[in-house]
Amino acid sequence: MKSIERRFKKIASKKGNEFLGDFIILGRAVEAQGFSRDRVARAFNKLVPKDDYDPKDKKELLAHLFGLNG
Repeated sequence: MKSIERRFKKIASKKGNEFLGDFIILGRAVEAQGFSRDRVARAFNKLVPKDDYDPKDKKELLAHLFGLNG
């Protein structure tokens, strides 16, 4: 079974990615992977710090991740 968190950590640890934000890394982790919307939303809540985004933008950010997930 694929793990979003495992993919997230692998991408984050690659050389050259240390300056990317957590939301960008999460986007790369879910891109074209076919995870359920629930799993993507839970990963977002767990992996992206709340102070990295405005709470009123959360719905739009999740919609973007759902689109990337395919």
